[in-house]
This record gives sequence, structure tokens and C-alpha cells, in this order.
Amino acid sequence: MKEIRLSKSWSQEGLAIESDVPRNVIGRLERGETNVKIVTLHKICNALKISPRELF
Repeated sequence: MKEIRLSKSWSQEGLAIESDVPRNVIGRLERGETNVKIVTLHKICNALKISPRELF
């Protein structure tokens, strides 16, 4: 997720705003500190304009 976010020149805050997911959740997901809920995954993928498959 971090690589895709950076390829779009987005900060964690920018992705948080676009996806309506708190920035601290984005950071914890990128560091592998928490598991993602399907609803959150869907929001992030929509914001990045990718399919969930592309993250895995």
C-alpha cells in the first residue's frame, strides 16, 4: 500500500482524506501493526483507484 501511495505522491494524510480512513490507521496498516477490515480495504482501494487484488 505504501509503495502505491508514494507512486501517487500522496502523504498518509492525503490518503486518509481521500479514503475517509484515519491517518493513524493508514500508518498502522503500512507498518503491519494491525489487520485491515474489509470496509477499510474497500475505502483505501477506491481512493487509490486499484483493486484489492493489487495490494496482495
